[in-house]
Amino acid sequence: MGQGTTGTTTGTSHGSHGSHALRFELLGPLRALRDGEEVPLGPPKQRAILAVLLLQEGRPLSYDGLVEAVWGGAPPVHVRNLVQKYVSGLRRALGDGPELSWTGSGYLLTGARADDLRERRRLVDEALAARNAGDLERAGERARRAEELWRGEFAEGLRAPYLAAERLRWTEKRLTVLEARLAGAIELGRSFEYVHELVRLVAAHPLRERLVELLMLALCRTGRPTDALTAYESARQRLAEALGADPGPALRSLHARILRQDPVLLPSPPVPAA
Repeated sequence: MGQGTTGTTTGTSHGSHGSHALRFELLGPLRALRDGEEVPLGPPKQRAILAVLLLQEGRPLSYDGLVEAVWGGAPPVHVRNLVQKYVSGLRRALGDGPELSWTGSGYLLTGARADDLRERRRLVDEALAARNAGDLERAGERARRAEELWRGEFAEGLRAPYLAAERLRWTEKRLTVLEARLAGAIELGRSFEYVHELVRLVAAHPLRERLVELLMLALCRTGRPTDALTAYESARQRLAEALGADPGPALRSLHARILRQDPVLLPSPPVPAA
């Protein structure tokens, strides 16, 4: 699932100075980069603490909150010593620039931010603005650049209850943007280019109805309505077996339109690229 890292090594961390600024990334395995070189961040739980604190975005996190986030409801008996050990390890690893301090209300990480999350947020906002303005080309380009920031699963490899929940949330966010990008490409008449990608995505997320809907639409737009009906039937069977449910209204509506040979679903010439 890893993607390229085009455009991901130019940012600087908030509060850092000069050419030695640290760049932090969470869209994949957690990493910190200084001058393009990866900084060792220590053992997995130490890295998990850093990831959790980065996600606080400058807000303090209480000791109990940190323990709950990293170890859950049944931490080891010597967890206080572990927290102190890992916090000290992070201070050494991060060096100058970021500051990890204890305040009256908890641990506070300043001078550091998840740069790729911030860049992704900006690109997605620009994609939405472009789509609302009717510029599907720009919307697709910005959404594609947002996707390229991903290098794997969110905080990949780090085991912590808080990060597991965030991983699910970010997987949903990633798929939502991907679906919007593919919908825009289909609107632009480029269904043929994306049929295979949609087949792969449906196989990876077999119960996600929006992906099935986009696959059916792309198949219709490339003159394959019979294959679209087959995709619907396969999805209907999967949903029935896994959830005991029928497809939702959007999928059923598209299925009915295909059966009545709605002319809007016929192949359309592609919109020339700007």
